[in-house]
Parts: sequence; structure tokens; C-alpha cells
Amino acid sequence: MTSWMKKSSNEDTRRAARLDVAINAGLREHGMTKFAIKVIDLSVTGFRCETSHTLHPGTRVWLTIPGFTAMEATVAWRERYLYGFTFVQALHPAILQHVFERHGK
Repeated sequence: MTSWMKKSSNEDTRRAARLDVAINAGLREHGMTKFAIKVIDLSVTGFRCETSHTLHPGTRVWLTIPGFTAMEATVAWRERYLYGFTFVQALHPAILQHVFERHGK
């Protein structure tokens, strides 16, 4: 684990360490218009966000973080306004580090 990664209390139950971030990003379902979300944590395998938009587990989406190309993901779970997503293709650790350096808490 590199110095920019923080250990999470759930690290042993997750596939990858999640980093606390604050990112105003966009999310788009297939064939739909992009809407605003706030990404609150990020890992190489997925992310968690807050939004008032309703999504359902299994829905395919594209995450757009300013300055990066859209990343395909699938809704893994929902709890009121919080959502968890799994990336279709894992992020390269260097991309995660770059995002964290710009948007980390």
C-alpha cells in the first residue's frame, strides 16, 4: 500500500482500499442525459456516490470525472441517496492516485 492510500476500517472485506474524495462528477445511464453526483470514495474497483437521482442495482452507467474520459460501471447497491458502483474495467492505480491528489480529503 502506497503512502497516498489510507487504510479503511472495512479494508479486509473489500476487494480494494477505498479513498475518501469529494468530486462533483457526472453520471449517465445508457441512452440517457448526464446528471450531477458527488463521488465520496473511490478505489480501483469502484466508487460510492450521493445523488437524488434514482438508479437500480444492475444498471450500467458511465462516470465522468472532470479531466478524465467516461468510465463504465454497474450499480452494485443502493441505500436511500447513497449508491455503490463496480467499475467494468478496473482503474489503473496511477489514475486512482492522480484523482486522489486532485480531489482527496
